[in-house]
Amino acid sequence: MNEQSSGEGRITHRRTLQKVLIIGIGNEYRRDDGVGLVIARTLRERLPGSVSIKEESGEGAALIEAWQGYERVILIDAISSGSTRGTIFKIDVRKKKVPAKFFHSSSHAFGTAEAIELARVMKTLPRELRIYGIEGAAFTAGRTISDSVQVSAQKVVKQILKFINRTGR
Repeated sequence: MNEQSSGEGRITHRRTLQKVLIIGIGNEYRRDDGVGLVIARTLRERLPGSVSIKEESGEGAALIEAWQGYERVILIDAISSGSTRGTIFKIDVRKKKVPAKFFHSSSHAFGTAEAIELARVMKTLPRELRIYGIEGAAFTAGRTISDSVQVSAQKVVKQILKFINRTGR
């Protein structure tokens, strides 16, 4: 918490929020499921230190905890909705519910979609929360990401860099 003088000798207390958090979600040992982590690591090398970057497995309670104290959050994850592999989905969570089908291959009973909807009900969502989801092709054991998912990952990196640069944070 920051203390600030009101100019009249009073000290007021105000909660200080971090500006931007990027969370890469996934399991790097399940091929395309690791794309969120790969993107987060790439962004860590290319963004200023004022942007926080975390890596998470996708467990819902950990996600809710991770974004606490941030005004703007970007989640990046592989999805499995039956769409064409490599398809990029962008969801502004404040304007639209997250389709539960996107994360049905998750090994977590309480995963990304459930965490977002619980936070919505509890009124603890960040001021801005966006998801970049990339349709995966292969979720078997291994560390190699499919070619179509890699191409989409590069596009998402560019989109996020452009978004961060445009908004000045």
